[in-house]
Amino acid sequence: MGMSHSPILIWGAGAIGGVLGAYFARAGHKVHMVDIVADHVEAMRTTGLRIEGPVEAFTQVLPASTPDELEGRYDRVFLAVKAHHTEDALEMLIPHLAPGGYVVSAQNGLNEKVIAARIGVEKTVGCFVNFGADWLEPGRILYGNRAAVAVGELDGRMSQRVRDVHALLSIVEPDAVATDNIWGYLWGKMGYGALLFCTALTPDSMSDAMARPEHRVVYEALGHEVMTLANAEGVKPLGFNGFDPDAFLRSDPDGMRMALETMVAHNRKTAKTHSGIWRDLAVRKRRTEVDAQIGTMIPLAAAHGLDVPVLAKLVELIHAIEDGEKPQSAARVDEMVPLCR
Repeated sequence: MGMSHSPILIWGAGAIGGVLGAYFARAGHKVHMVDIVADHVEAMRTTGLRIEGPVEAFTQVLPASTPDELEGRYDRVFLAVKAHHTEDALEMLIPHLAPGGYVVSAQNGLNEKVIAARIGVEKTVGCFVNFGADWLEPGRILYGNRAAVAVGELDGRMSQRVRDVHALLSIVEPDAVATDNIWGYLWGKMGYGALLFCTALTPDSMSDAMARPEHRVVYEALGHEVMTLANAEGVKPLGFNGFDPDAFLRSDPDGMRMALETMVAHNRKTAKTHSGIWRDLAVRKRRTEVDAQIGTMIPLAAAHGLDVPVLAKLVELIHAIEDGEKPQSAARVDEMVPLCR
């Protein structure tokens, strides 16, 4: 694609935003990074942002600022903050969005709904990112593995801006997809994400936690509840990297077993052994995205007359760990087993 004279604004230069910005800039695109961590900002614009891991290792110096330092307006904004920071980030970001500009939600969850409600569907582009990455410390990000990436308009149109964003994302992930069903990808990730939240209840890696035979019924129940809700919403979820929406929707024993085995195998190949949720709980000792991701599904299910006891228990247990009331342990998943029978 041709280079634009307007820089790409990356709002949130952590695991996802940092990888995107570094790759875009290395390919010759003008990029400006924004992050609330001043030491991270200083590192990016002086010694550079170091991308590490088995995919590729390089260092890219990047123009960067904290939100209060930022000036100007931007046509293309990639929002890459944690889901529960979306509304606050939007408030700071909106004054810097150029007329006719748009925001791409490179996040986990259904944040496109939050963004569109605030700035309009016409200024919102849906994005799905599943590659593994971790913010290690100021100026350092682990890029752990390649995985599915997709972009699409919320109404399914194949627009020029989707083609443009797809071309950018293809710099990072050559197999990135421009889709007419971005909600299918996002709801697929909601199902997959519920399983990752469950792994974070334990000290185990994603693969080891999912591989425990005594807990398989919990992962199956979580996948089923989310896919049943997506079906009620009229969405056709899409599978990726082993996750099989149809198998979980139908509660097909063989299909779910194969899906879990494939997800375990996929996650055994990554340098990112634990989820970002686990990292929030065990390393960074901070609140997770549980309310902005899993929590949003509970009232939605109630509106459809659906019971989601396993999802509700998952939220309760994550909060108990966040609040220091319970430790991360396989025993947390044990607590969910009786709800699955």
